[in-house]
Amino acid sequence: MSWRPPYYSSKFRHVFGKPASKENCYDGIPITRSVQDNYFCSVNPKFIAVVTECAGGGAFYVIPISQTGKIDPHQPKVCGHRGNVLDIKWNPFDDYVIASSSEDSTVKIWEIPKHGITKSITTSKQDLLSHSRRVGIIEWHPTARDILFSAGYDYRIMIWNLSSGEPLIKNPVRILDCHKDAILSMSFNTNGSHLVTSCRDKKIRVIDSRTGKILQESSCISHRAIKVLYLSNLKMILSAGYSKWNNRQIVLWDQDDISVPLREEDMDGSLGVLFPFYDPDTHMLYVAGKGEGNIRYYEISSEKPYLHFLMDFRSMLPQKGMGIMPKRGLDVTACEVFRFYKLVTIKSLIEPVSMIVPRRSDSYQDDIYPLTAGAQPAMTAQEWLNGFDKDPILISLKPGSNNQQYLIKDSEFCKLPDFIRKEQVRVNAIQQKPEQRNIEKVQDQKKNFISNGYDLSECPPPKTENELLQMFYRQQEEIRKLRELLAQKEVRVKQLELEIKNVRFSSIGY
Repeated sequence: MSWRPPYYSSKFRHVFGKPASKENCYDGIPITRSVQDNYFCSVNPKFIAVVTECAGGGAFYVIPISQTGKIDPHQPKVCGHRGNVLDIKWNPFDDYVIASSSEDSTVKIWEIPKHGITKSITTSKQDLLSHSRRVGIIEWHPTARDILFSAGYDYRIMIWNLSSGEPLIKNPVRILDCHKDAILSMSFNTNGSHLVTSCRDKKIRVIDSRTGKILQESSCISHRAIKVLYLSNLKMILSAGYSKWNNRQIVLWDQDDISVPLREEDMDGSLGVLFPFYDPDTHMLYVAGKGEGNIRYYEISSEKPYLHFLMDFRSMLPQKGMGIMPKRGLDVTACEVFRFYKLVTIKSLIEPVSMIVPRRSDSYQDDIYPLTAGAQPAMTAQEWLNGFDKDPILISLKPGSNNQQYLIKDSEFCKLPDFIRKEQVRVNAIQQKPEQRNIEKVQDQKKNFISNGYDLSECPPPKTENELLQMFYRQQEEIRKLRELLAQKEVRVKQLELEIKNVRFSSIGY
């Protein structure tokens, strides 16, 4: 009999949900009554967009994040669709560009003024016309600029290149035609090279996002997946749906083999669709149910039993849909690691809920805020179409750090590691007196630039303060991961020691 610790130790065990006060909510918004199982809300650090009920077509609000309280009933809208809006998504690399899909079989790209909407917008920046039926899902590529994916009820996924700027695009650059039924959800891995989808035929498919080739296909008939998520940093895929007994269920799969699930977790017998959200920085999974007010959260690990329940946030206000704030828009001074925007239809209300890690210190917490994906694309649309795959560009969330151009003060410079300070001095000398550069001294310095087996002389030296700090943060992240790995190994060693003792005692007893 294997030994398993009765208590799972985690720095996120005491995370709690903190709903916003009434004056910090968005009140008086007629939320859509569509029965589509979508989120109907999209958020970035500048605006919150929410699909609204509108006669004679589809529309959605775009409200500045700071404009809380009672919303003017005559608030301007974005209303250019002839049918109900089914999905909206902000461009991850431009806070003033949003895409929308509709029952009228079109996808539209909108440009929002930097000062916000002062009058209703009816003319879109770009119209994408090729789907023959309603378009239920849209997703931006996570690392390439101006690449948009749309999935319609014509069973096809279309890839659009928006970099041309043409107001009307009728031909997508790719069509992924590998589904036999309606597509329910889709999710990218970290660099966007693979796409996982759930379909009404009860199958999960892992697809090459550029060619449409099916890499894997699940054959598990006991689980009906509605929503799927790629957990790339753990090499897993998560699906949320229903078991063969119609219980709500979440399932973990190995991303390299989805023939057999790694872990199945039954939730309850409710009928509302489960909305899963994953935070790769903290390895936390949040699960919210449509039509209920609770949000359960778990921590996922790479070893059995994989899924560890932490706690749940309880509320009497049921959610119709939800939006989440990107990590760069969180309040790190309050140890906020996630923020939801709940759409409460019965009260025409949008309620922010912050997930807080309780800490006594008011200083920046490096262990809960590792480097995270920023708002800068890793490559252009044409580079991705030509076959390149790149990981997202990471940024630091530390207050006061400008990720576009780091400014290092003297006091902060003294705190940097020796090899970075030496390199900074060398770069400054080269920039001030390039004609007096001594090649022999530079070569002697390069011999000392070795840290954790990483030879900095093998790559071009950093030329800016930004590159120096990025190198420093990368090493901090590497040290943090090594410490976590060491802690996991120590726990495993203790488990094996106890198992050996149990085997010895059992053999003595016999």
